[in-house]
Amino acid sequence: MARTETKSGVGHKEFDVTVGKNITIEEDLKRRDITINSIAKDVLTGEIIDPFNGISDIENKIIRATSEAFKEDPLRAYRAARFACKLGFKIEDRTLRLMEELKKELSTLSSERVFDELRKALSYDKPSIFFKELRNANILDVHFVEIYKLIGVMQPEKYHPEGDAFNHTMLALDKCSELTSDVKIRFAALVHDLGKGVTPKEEYPHHINHDINGVQEVINLANRLKIPNDWKDVGKVAAKEHMRAGIFNKMTTSKKVSFIETISKTKIGLDGMEIIVESDRNCRGDRNDKVEFAKIGKKLIKEVNGDIVKLQFGIDDGIKLKEKIHEQRVIKLKELQME
Repeated sequence: MARTETKSGVGHKEFDVTVGKNITIEEDLKRRDITINSIAKDVLTGEIIDPFNGISDIENKIIRATSEAFKEDPLRAYRAARFACKLGFKIEDRTLRLMEELKKELSTLSSERVFDELRKALSYDKPSIFFKELRNANILDVHFVEIYKLIGVMQPEKYHPEGDAFNHTMLALDKCSELTSDVKIRFAALVHDLGKGVTPKEEYPHHINHDINGVQEVINLANRLKIPNDWKDVGKVAAKEHMRAGIFNKMTTSKKVSFIETISKTKIGLDGMEIIVESDRNCRGDRNDKVEFAKIGKKLIKEVNGDIVKLQFGIDDGIKLKEKIHEQRVIKLKELQME
């Protein structure tokens, strides 16, 4: 049966729900979040009931709050942004204002609910829409302050004609989403440059040690939203290693081997790290040169390992074995690069 709710307190769950035959479907629909979710169908007659012009908003690709009741549930601010992200729609101005009016109450949401909206947003084709709409509503800084701090952070124009670190991150995130459906890797693209958000302004447009500083920013975001540890680990590696990964082609062979050995042991892996590099370097989609190390790195790790080296050189476990493995991998990588 149709239902109505009456807000009885603060937050997402404080509602008294009334269900009854006297409640009309129009009254029920008026309490829903956005117009495209406020459409019903009479299953007996086939009639479409659309008192708030949701069909028109679907046709015009608009996210619009159904009524002022939108403001009674703070989670709806994130849901509106997520639906815009999922469908590629635009949130209209009045709804953005209603979202902003919910700003103080957003802090009452559980970390789990916020992470769930983030997880879903990252699963869509163009996740940047979610963060851009939160920015448009002036609420990005509530739960995503590390992303918010990238706004206005200038970068060297020669390498980043796309503008500030926020714009770069959004482009990198969408580029990553073209390359993989793995939401953990997409999260890594989202957080790879968080260290730029804490660079002192007097150092702009350069960002010395932003790779190192970014690790703590990833930890801060992940802990606050109770993001799973495997996501956090992948994000930390992306932040710390993306600069080194980007210059892989310029490294000495020994340093290439050390990099491959390090990344192959992490949860992001060589394939994931290579996607981050491509998303970072080619976020505008205008570069043909690539940094590729995943295929050759996996071949190297497989063909030169501890068992093979121990058998070949008669070395037991320990530092000498580790050094010999590295030495043999350097030799092997030089051979592979000449093929």
